[in-house]
Amino acid sequence: MHSYLEASARQRVAALLDADSFVEFLPPQQSEPSAHLAALGIPGAFDDGVVIGAGRMDGRRVLVVAQEGRFMGGAVGETHGAKICGLLARAARDQPDAVLLLTDSGGVRLHEANAGLIAISEIMRAMLATRAAGVPVIGVVGGSCGAFGGMGIVTSLCSALIMTEDGRLALSGPEVIETVKGVEEFDSRDRALVWRVTGGKHRFLMRDCSALADDDVHDLRRCVIETLAAWRDPAPGLAQLEVRQQQLQERLRCFSGMNDGTQVWRAMGLKQPERVALMEPEDLGALREEFA
Repeated sequence: MHSYLEASARQRVAALLDADSFVEFLPPQQSEPSAHLAALGIPGAFDDGVVIGAGRMDGRRVLVVAQEGRFMGGAVGETHGAKICGLLARAARDQPDAVLLLTDSGGVRLHEANAGLIAISEIMRAMLATRAAGVPVIGVVGGSCGAFGGMGIVTSLCSALIMTEDGRLALSGPEVIETVKGVEEFDSRDRALVWRVTGGKHRFLMRDCSALADDDVHDLRRCVIETLAAWRDPAPGLAQLEVRQQQLQERLRCFSGMNDGTQVWRAMGLKQPERVALMEPEDLGALREEFA
């Protein structure tokens, strides 16, 4: 299987890492389903929808988190979050070359309410502590659930982010926006619109992700290896964060009121914004440099 989108969490890990190098922490015989779901009479999963472990990427030591979008949309509950936090704490202690975060999640598991929200906040804190300890966290978004809600924030905290065209990244999901604000604000059934606003190509042009890969595990592996090989600065300083904040404020000023990616791309200076959907990643890369 070459498609990252169609692969399961374990298949993605096996394809991205060096052959036979992955060792799973809390494998099926040791892990436990969520007690919260059991109390509600909802079937759980033996791994609670997330795979964690250690392996090698082109010879480098890495720790890995891979969310399983096929279980409850990769939603984060207490056990799910605790596994991610534990792995990040281990990374800060053991100092691997990197942590790989393979996000595939709609956000918090509503069945677990506050426990899920607390889990997200703990993951954020653990992410920042891991980066402060000098270990880069490389995110990958290319699954069917994307990275939304709390996991959208977590993923944005990565040292570097790689997406595919199929990947999506945002705070609120399309269905949530439509439910709260109405279909006139955002039609979640308009799949082209959804990808123009949250998809990988838009995020790449807006510099919300550092690389855009094909929906192919081999191309994603290449991108991760290149990102790790070029990595230098594990955690930005205050001056860098202030510059980034100014950039975000300028983005809000320039694109306020726009509700479609094509409007944003036209405002950036693209003469034929409708062509973006047809462009290859290398062509998009040239555009991104032109409109830096």
